[in-house]
This record gives sequence, structure tokens and C-alpha cells, in this order.
Amino acid sequence: MSKKIVLYAVLAIVAVLLLIQLVPYGRDHSNPPVVQEPVWDSPQTEALVRSACYDCHSNEVVWPFYSNIAPFSWLVQHDVDEGRSRLNFSEWNRRQEIREITEIVQEGEMPPLQYKLLHKGAQLSASERATLVQGLQATFGR
Repeated sequence: MSKKIVLYAVLAIVAVLLLIQLVPYGRDHSNPPVVQEPVWDSPQTEALVRSACYDCHSNEVVWPFYSNIAPFSWLVQHDVDEGRSRLNFSEWNRRQEIREITEIVQEGEMPPLQYKLLHKGAQLSASERATLVQGLQATFGR
């Protein structure tokens, strides 16, 4: 009896995973054109921002393979949509939320843990984080 229950449970999980692939959200992997980027204080600041921030805060997102598989695609799409709406380094011609950017980076709130786990370039050392904060302050002011 218990083998049968386990089999039905596994089949139900597989069926749900297959069915959620039909949900259209999370597959809009668009990268609008880059309109205007900030004038960076140094190439090092730009490189750090590109490796740690651009996949959610720019129009130059590199969409990983798992961004096509629900429910991961939903999480990735949500993070990109949210990131672009708050701060988009590719649309520097519009108003941006930069007031707390250095604080957020300094405190380790950005990049978020789920992103750092899957992207080695976003795993900043303490010295890289300090360099990034200094570069952001020099680029955008305190």
C-alpha cells in the first residue's frame, strides 16, 4: 500500500511540474536596447557592477538555462522585473533609485543570496565589496 501511495505522489508531482510549464509568466526574456549608461569613475567599478548587478539591473541580462523552466523562470523574471524597475544601469536617462545603493551593497543585501549561490562573479570578497562601494560613491556621489 505505501509503495502505491509513493508512486501516486511522485506521479502527481511530475504532473504538476509539467503543467506549470504552460504558465506563460517567466518567459519574456527581452533585453530592451541600452539607452544610456552611467559614466563610471573607473573600469574596475564598471566591471564589478557588471558582474554583480547587471543581470537584474540592466537591459543586458544573461538569461540562464533555468530561466526557461518553471517555477525557476518565475523567480528569475520577478527578480529582473523588480531590479529593472528600481535601478537600471542601461536607462540612466530616467530617474533612478540610487539614494541607498552604497548602503545596500555595503551591508551585503545586494546581490541577493539566491543570485550569489548560482553566479560566482557576484560573490564579492570583502575587498571587492569595499572597492565597489568606493566606486559607486565616486560615480554617484554620497
